[in-house]
Amino acid sequence: MTGQRTYGGISAEERRAQRRTALLDAALEIIGSQGIDKLTVSALCAGAGLNERYYYENFDGRDAVLSALFDAIAEELATAILRAIQTAADDTRAHAHAAITAGIGVLTDDPRKAQVALLVSASTPELRTRTTHTIRAFAHLVAAEGIDFYGLTDPDPNPAIGFRATYLVGGLVHTLTSWLQGDLDMPRDELIDQTTDVFVLLAEDLATRLRD
Repeated sequence: MTGQRTYGGISAEERRAQRRTALLDAALEIIGSQGIDKLTVSALCAGAGLNERYYYENFDGRDAVLSALFDAIAEELATAILRAIQTAADDTRAHAHAAITAGIGVLTDDPRKAQVALLVSASTPELRTRTTHTIRAFAHLVAAEGIDFYGLTDPDPNPAIGFRATYLVGGLVHTLTSWLQGDLDMPRDELIDQTTDVFVLLAEDLATRLRD
């Protein structure tokens, strides 16, 4: 029975996961190099080197591919940001700079990911909804990290924390989009430094107010 479920030491589930990853990698390449309009079933399967039946094994349409790819990039972003925070020096600016550097790095070291995460994310109603939910999730992450870092242990956090976290994450998304489109003429290091300044300014100001 085991021999029927495995091939070359790889289970059927693992093979399916590999095919799904290959399809998502192909989608990333197509969108990044040719644009979303070129994302067809035939192009996707050709890029992944797979039969079309494997596409339908994993996805029921193009929106499902885009959503899965968007979610994968969001997960990669969250992982990179949390890892950076865990290894940063124990001060506000170091935490903010490390997190922002990691997040912007994921999107700009491979510009195809920025194309999906920021420029294609509003292309369908499903992706617009996903973008809103993802911004909210990252705002919750920022708020939780701020509460933990500043020791704000109130069981009922001040709503200003959520407001500022949402403002920061939403503002960063729009700023990054403008920068990627060439509307902000500055090098990446300066973009990171300027963003860090804003995060630190709003975080320190609010922490001071809440402690007074």
